[in-house]
Amino acid sequence: MPVATAAMPIASGNLWLHELSSRIFGNTRLLRVWLPPNYGGSGAARYPVLYLNDGQNLFDPATAFGGVHWQVGETATRLIADKKIRPLIIVGIDNTKGRANEYIPYKSKDPRVWNARGKDYPDFLQREVMPVIEGYYPVLKGPENTGLGGSSLGGLITLFTQLAAPGVFGRLLIESPSLYVASRKILAESRRFRSWPERTYLATGTHETGNAEKDAKIVSDVRELESILRGAGLNDPQLRVRIDDGATHHESAWAARLPEALEFLYSS
Repeated sequence: MPVATAAMPIASGNLWLHELSSRIFGNTRLLRVWLPPNYGGSGAARYPVLYLNDGQNLFDPATAFGGVHWQVGETATRLIADKKIRPLIIVGIDNTKGRANEYIPYKSKDPRVWNARGKDYPDFLQREVMPVIEGYYPVLKGPENTGLGGSSLGGLITLFTQLAAPGVFGRLLIESPSLYVASRKILAESRRFRSWPERTYLATGTHETGNAEKDAKIVSDVRELESILRGAGLNDPQLRVRIDDGATHHESAWAARLPEALEFLYSS
């Protein structure tokens, strides 16, 4: 079991780090575990848990891409204090140098990835990440208490994980997902799927790339995924879709939508 060490102070809440050596991927990364205010530790309250990809970008601008983070700790602290969401534990799973390979489940020409390892990601979560968190922290188990999320390729692998491991995650946060990968294969697979989670938050901006033609296709893909989910029976209490006018493909946009996403997924 990886040893936990206290992280540098962050603006809100407490952050603990676990160094995880993965046998599945053959590499090492950090798990960043955010604990809510008034966290009682083992033997006290038990908490729902949300796993988020690209953990470096979530809690601290010093580690985030371009120095912009999702403000996860600040946002969750505020929503908990306002009693808009239940106290929860949030786990950031760092990416690695092989990010594209780990987050893409299919051989792809756009982006060019031949050694796609994304099909191993659901096993990585269930066999390596989740046992660490469940061993150290008082988390509530079951899909109703377990969420998964990410943005861009991290959103793609979130969706793929739901298809590959139904019944594990009951809350999905899918931001600006790269649905175009491998000629939109994820959409074809989604059409045949029926075991969707209890709640899904799906969002994208209208200016993700700055290219009008590409942006229109991105929005169209998200609308198609919405249509697939509605066709599978998801209603408004189960599905929230946000097409954010003017928003770009950037951490600042995902941070701006995070309050709505967390409140929809974890309302108290």
